[in-house]
Amino acid sequence: MMASSGEFAAAERATIDVGAAVAALRDHMGPSVAVDRARSQEQADRLAHEQLVGALDARYPGVPVVSEEDASHDADRPATYWLIDPIDGTASWSGGHPGFVCQLALITAGVVEFAAIHAPVLGLTWTATRGQGASLNGERLPDRAPAGDPVVVVDNYPEPRGVCERVMRWLGTESYVESGSIGLKAALVASGRADLFVKDVVVRDWDVAPALAIMLEVGGFTSRPGGAAFALSGDYEKRDGVVFAADSALGQRVALWMATA
Repeated sequence: MMASSGEFAAAERATIDVGAAVAALRDHMGPSVAVDRARSQEQADRLAHEQLVGALDARYPGVPVVSEEDASHDADRPATYWLIDPIDGTASWSGGHPGFVCQLALITAGVVEFAAIHAPVLGLTWTATRGQGASLNGERLPDRAPAGDPVVVVDNYPEPRGVCERVMRWLGTESYVESGSIGLKAALVASGRADLFVKDVVVRDWDVAPALAIMLEVGGFTSRPGGAAFALSGDYEKRDGVVFAADSALGQRVALWMATA
């Protein structure tokens, strides 16, 4: 079993409970979610934020919590803090799709000590503890094998578009998986269900940090376009995007291509 069965069990449990709460809220709201998506999303985000912050404050007193839902985000970060995305994939939540997650990361000096990503509708929970590996539903994930042939690319549209379509054409692959949130797509790469996920638009640290830890523990590749490390420091917004790949050979090729294409 992973370390989350002990020191971090409460944090993992909190992601599961919050995921269940927002899934139940969607079911309760029914068709009204689609009628007024903005208001529904605001209600779900507020519920998830308050419940997750409350759970972490109760179990880990004194550790600050930085949330996507905070009104502002100071680049001068605490030495140790929780970084949370109460609902990653809110559009999937309000659209009636399964691809939303609740996720968090405990960060010390820019390094993730523990991370959890929970997809309530899919019944999938990924966790990672620094230096101790990653798991999916309590089963240790193996080291990530190199990308297959053809490379399987994941993104959140019914059909590839944008940079996803272009990189697939460049790689000469037609293998594609549709998924939801950024965290979920990256977790699918970490657990071998896809080989590559790329974005060339703004991503934020709370989108990426939990999956960054999971990828690190299975030996996958993560960088910004061009190959620079995805650092959890400074501005929470990374305007050029992110690359998640099964292995460094594929990841470095794609990162360089994104910087020059």
